[in-house]
Amino acid sequence: MAFSSFSSPVRAGVFALAAFGLAACANHTAPVAISSAPAAEAKVAQTFEADRAAILAMVGDYKVTFDFRETVSFKDGYEIKKPKLSGGHEMVRVIEDTGTYIALQHILIVGDGEKMPVMPIKHWRQDWIFEPTSIMEYAGANIWEKRELTETERAGKWAQVVYQVDDAPRYAAVAAWDHSNGSPAWTSPKSWRPLPRRDATKRDDYHTISAVNRHAITPNGWVHEQDNAKIIIDGNNTEVLVHEIGLNTYKKFGDFRTDVGTDYWEKTEGLWTAVRAEWDKLFAENDTVALTILGEPQEMYMAILGVAADLQDGKITEAKSIADTKEIMAEYITTKPLSAGDRLAAARQEEAASD
Repeated sequence: MAFSSFSSPVRAGVFALAAFGLAACANHTAPVAISSAPAAEAKVAQTFEADRAAILAMVGDYKVTFDFRETVSFKDGYEIKKPKLSGGHEMVRVIEDTGTYIALQHILIVGDGEKMPVMPIKHWRQDWIFEPTSIMEYAGANIWEKRELTETERAGKWAQVVYQVDDAPRYAAVAAWDHSNGSPAWTSPKSWRPLPRRDATKRDDYHTISAVNRHAITPNGWVHEQDNAKIIIDGNNTEVLVHEIGLNTYKKFGDFRTDVGTDYWEKTEGLWTAVRAEWDKLFAENDTVALTILGEPQEMYMAILGVAADLQDGKITEAKSIADTKEIMAEYITTKPLSAGDRLAAARQEEAASD
C-alpha cells in the first residue's frame, strides 16, 4: 500500500460492542435503559471516530526537535548527564489502515543538498490497534513477552505499538484517548522499553526504561512527551538509576524534500510489508520472542537496512531482498531465551572473564 491518509469505515466490531449493550438493556424492564441504547451506540461510534481522527492527525510533514533531560539521581554517586538535544525533518505517512488498525511510518530526511546529499532514513513506526486481545510487552534484555488483555483493559482503548527502524519491536501499551478540554491526548500506563540509541551506543550503566508516554495533538502538529525512569536489572531485582523527561515536538513544516522519502518507500514497500508479516507471524505463534543480541541491535538493523538500500538502488530484486532479510532475521531472533536477569548475569560473567 502506498503512502496515504485515507480513513476506512468503522469495523463491524465497534458496532457489535454497541449492539451487545443494546441486548443487555433488553434484559431489564426499565424503559430508560432501553431508550438510552441508541444514544450509547452513537457515543461509541463518535468516540471511535474521534480517536481515529487524533491518530491520523499525526500524519504530515514536520520540523522535529528531540529534547531529553535527566532530572533526579536515585543512586549514590551518579551525576546527572547533560541534556541530549537534536532535531531534523520528518515525514509521517499511513502505510495501512483497516479501521481498527492504523500503521504510521516515520521517515527522516537528512542532508542539505550541498555539503551532504538529501537522503531518507527509515525511522520508527507506530501501530495503533483498537481493543487488542493481547500485546507483546518488553521484558528487558531484548525480550518481548505476550500478555493477554482483560475486557476491562481493552474496552474502548487503543494499543500503541512502537517498532525499531528495521521493524523489530520496541514497546507497547494500552490506553484510551482523552478528548476533554478540546485537546486530544493519549497517555500510557508505565511500560518498559529498550534503551534509546542515544544511550545504548554510549553507556551500559542501566538496562531498561520504564516510561509513561503522552501523545497530544496541537494546533500546529503534535507532541510526544515522556516521563522516563532508567532502570538497573540485577537478577529478579530492579533499581531506579535516574529520572528523565523527554519532549519530542512535531511542528508542521513543508519546506523539505519529501519526494526522496516517497521514492524510497515506493521502491522498498514490498520488502517492508514482508518484514512486518514475518514479525506478525512470530508474535502469533510464540509467547516469547527475543533477539540474540543484548544491547543496541545495530548489526541486525544495519544489515536489513543495507538490503533495503540495495533494493532501492535496483541492485537486487524484491524477491531476493525478502529472502535475504528473512535469513538475517532468523540469525538474530530466538523464541527460547533465558530470562532477562539470567541473560544479563551471563553477559556480566562473560565480560568479567574476558578482562
